[in-house]
Amino acid sequence: MPMDGLTIGFAARELNEALAGGRIDKITQPEKDTLIILIRAGSENKRLLLCASPNNARCHLTVQNYPNPLEPPMFCMLMRKQLLGGRVQSVRQIGGDRIVYVDIDVVDEMGDHVLRRLILEVMGRHSNLILVDGEDRILEAARHVNMEMSRVRQIQPGLTYLPPPAQDKLDPEKVTTENLLDKLRAQGDQPLHKALGASVSGLSNPSARELAFRVLQPGEDRAEDLHQAAARLAELIRRLPEMKSPQVLLNDTGDAEDVFAFPYLSRDIGCQHGCGTISQALERYFGARDQQDRINQKSASMVRMLKGQIERCEKKLALQEEELASAARMEEFRLMGELINANLWQLKKGMTQVELQNFYDENGGTVTVVLDNQLTPVQNAQRYFKKYQKARSARETAAEQKEKTIAELDYLESCLLDVGKCVGESELEEIRQELVRTGYMKRNTNRRQQRALPQSKPYHYRSKDGIDILVGKNAAQNDRLTTSAKPNETWLHAKDMPGSHVIIRHDQSVSGPVPPDTLKEAAILAAWYSKGQRSSMVPIDYTLRRYVKKPGGAAPGMVIYVNQHTLYMTVSESDVRGITLVEE
Repeated sequence: MPMDGLTIGFAARELNEALAGGRIDKITQPEKDTLIILIRAGSENKRLLLCASPNNARCHLTVQNYPNPLEPPMFCMLMRKQLLGGRVQSVRQIGGDRIVYVDIDVVDEMGDHVLRRLILEVMGRHSNLILVDGEDRILEAARHVNMEMSRVRQIQPGLTYLPPPAQDKLDPEKVTTENLLDKLRAQGDQPLHKALGASVSGLSNPSARELAFRVLQPGEDRAEDLHQAAARLAELIRRLPEMKSPQVLLNDTGDAEDVFAFPYLSRDIGCQHGCGTISQALERYFGARDQQDRINQKSASMVRMLKGQIERCEKKLALQEEELASAARMEEFRLMGELINANLWQLKKGMTQVELQNFYDENGGTVTVVLDNQLTPVQNAQRYFKKYQKARSARETAAEQKEKTIAELDYLESCLLDVGKCVGESELEEIRQELVRTGYMKRNTNRRQQRALPQSKPYHYRSKDGIDILVGKNAAQNDRLTTSAKPNETWLHAKDMPGSHVIIRHDQSVSGPVPPDTLKEAAILAAWYSKGQRSSMVPIDYTLRRYVKKPGGAAPGMVIYVNQHTLYMTVSESDVRGITLVEE
């Protein structure tokens, strides 16, 4: 757990050292639960990120750029009114818990110096960002909590701020051998790390395990001499601030799995990557994770809509195929009507069926004709001819409608596939705009929810031969990517299925044929970023860009092409990770 009380303590000390005395020059709010505060401190501009996201709450310095709404939210405007021009007095952790106070000295309208305090509570889904005045009166909060939501603690403007209920645990700054020994004894006979986590505030299970590991003998989980263990733990906790050496724990694929404020001897040291500051470590861990969580949240309604529309099209397609199957009997209906007309002389009203010679059969076979005993022979013939006409019309209509339904289904599946490729809001917004244009979604008219987003960029890979490979993430990108490619660059796409356009930046008229390894890597990417991602032997067509055309009036990303060759690819995630990703 990266943001436990232990890590927050290191982060707060680092922020206090970097920001104390700094002037607040700018405040933005990229998300409803996130503030970015630009602070001029030590002749540098530093950007403080305070985030109360349920899954990724944190505080650290950041160098990332975050897109903002076209109009600032009310919470942001109040923060600007209350804090701009103020001086940061201190950043501190409270009681070793997951609570951070940012105290700010502000000059009010009367010219008096007053205290404003930003409080970040890192409490999972109850995380919050709260502004209070010098008398602990709540001025505003990112999340309001009323009586119906909590009878214990309300967060509303005008109320007095009350901190979360205190746990019966020791403040790390006040730990001594004696009080820690008492707490550990009270936990009974259980592993030392569990007893420690239940005794000292702010220790997650991994943190408690690491501290216990450092004072126990190898292979032990309980202390034979509890007094000695308590003494060593108390001394270790006292020295923690001096041990600062931020580490990011990497998994087998190179992704950040955890953040440690100092090297953890209980974990594989070879998998721990050192960072200059705790802020850098937290940004590496949370950056992509938070962004992907935001994308998943913002795309959830779009994904539900697309899946619902796909299900509708699949049901519609099944009905149309059923109609076509029924229409296959139309020649049978015509034959029955003609046989009845040819044999009117031997038929009478009231008959239910009759065996008639089929004059179309060269062998002189017979056909059993079912009759309606309530109708005359002529009426029975007319009934079969009506069925024939209806079946013929249904075949023509159903065939036409089936073609449209298949095209719509391909489009919707392509959009759903594109949503899964999004790594930023720009790509998601382009898909949203396309769905608005095609009538599947309504246009967003709330300017405070709209964002000034830069044009999205395709995936940029580089082959082992040093050649750039670009992969479109959505239909709009596919269009831009293909139309901007040079005529003799190579274009790839999964055959007869939704997928990304892939361009190999290698002009064959200048540099000769594409190296086989580069072509294979591009085909791997074309297969992975297609509907056939998890399939085997995915057909990948490739041709020169000059042979790819966009029909007039075609939807974004739709093209036709000729002179193609085909590769058959079975790929895995490890194949894709083996190709150098230059930029997402």
